[in-house]
Amino acid sequence: MRDPLFRMALLLGLLSAVGPFAIDMYLPALPEVAGDLGTTEPMAALTLTAYFIVFGIAQMIYGPMSDAVGRRRPLLVGVVIFLVASIAASLAPDIGWLIAARALQGLGAATLMVVPRAVIRDMATGPAAARMMAAIMIVISVSPMLAPLTGSMVMAWGGWREIFAVLAGAAAVSLMLILFVLPETLAPEQRRPVRLGAMLAGARRLLGDRRFLGLTLIGGFGIASFFVFLASASFVYTRQYGLGPTGFSLAFAVNAIGFFSASQFAGRLAGRYGMERVISLAITGFAALSLGLSAVVLAGIDALPVVVAGLFLANACLGLVMPTAMVMSMDPHPDIAGLASSLGGTVQMLTGGLMIAVTGPFIDNTAATMVPAIALCAVLAWAAAAASLPRLRLGRSR
Repeated sequence: MRDPLFRMALLLGLLSAVGPFAIDMYLPALPEVAGDLGTTEPMAALTLTAYFIVFGIAQMIYGPMSDAVGRRRPLLVGVVIFLVASIAASLAPDIGWLIAARALQGLGAATLMVVPRAVIRDMATGPAAARMMAAIMIVISVSPMLAPLTGSMVMAWGGWREIFAVLAGAAAVSLMLILFVLPETLAPEQRRPVRLGAMLAGARRLLGDRRFLGLTLIGGFGIASFFVFLASASFVYTRQYGLGPTGFSLAFAVNAIGFFSASQFAGRLAGRYGMERVISLAITGFAALSLGLSAVVLAGIDALPVVVAGLFLANACLGLVMPTAMVMSMDPHPDIAGLASSLGGTVQMLTGGLMIAVTGPFIDNTAATMVPAIALCAVLAWAAAAASLPRLRLGRSR
């Protein structure tokens, strides 16, 4: 049973990685985009914001759709949209066009975030599902390591436009995998027609579940810390530390290694100690390490190795939190797994976008502002855990 589940998880991971690649591969190109299109750095960063916002909202479409028509059809629709948007982005004559194309990319990529999680819920629950989610994280977590380097390589022989051409090729490969490899996991008798009343009732049920909302916000603020890093790291690493695209990619990749390495132990630790205990300890470590790094940086010890090492350790804790929180939030709601996945994803993405908007005006392209903004997200994630997990709230093991 484990091998088929693992193979399915790797397939889902390959599909899920397309969306993160659309973010991470593009990061080294942000300064070049601003110069080439004659715009400002904040306007160039809006291409990320547009992607995140539409990506978050669109998840509310694909989840219920996948509950109604099965898992494969929404995947096909989303990947085709992503393919068209990638081609449009590669042809952008100005920043407005590029922002619109990035928003359309987010509309397509959202299906690759929602539907794989619902597929996992179709096939497994509990620690087995956590192991599948961790296997997906293998592929997704490689993205932040490889995508910026890939983007730098593409820019070496082409430019930022060629990055979107490569993304279009990745979308075409994903389309083939869905058509010829991915099976349908939702039986016709288990499908639920899309009814607005039922969706609203399901949403009220989920949002009224303190545990679901708390776990979703844990993931949301965890993702927000990464979004804050994405929006500022390319400018911090290039402006403050003088790194080029390749140097930035390598420094960026180190942070992902911590997340990637730790996420592979999430399922095993959850099976041995319980998912709630794993989250409680890991989220506490994430907040403590982020606050500690902020104190060190604000004290003037802000050398690049210090920042990279501190973020590596903090992200290792976050790697244990994310797959476990996703599984725990959906386990009690198998009958509306698609809606739970999409609503959870939407809340998380909007939380991330909100934190970018809140912290953005205070980040001045230095580690002294970026790191505390990440720490703020970590503390809010810990607060969500303290409010929703009895083990952490009571401060004892059960």
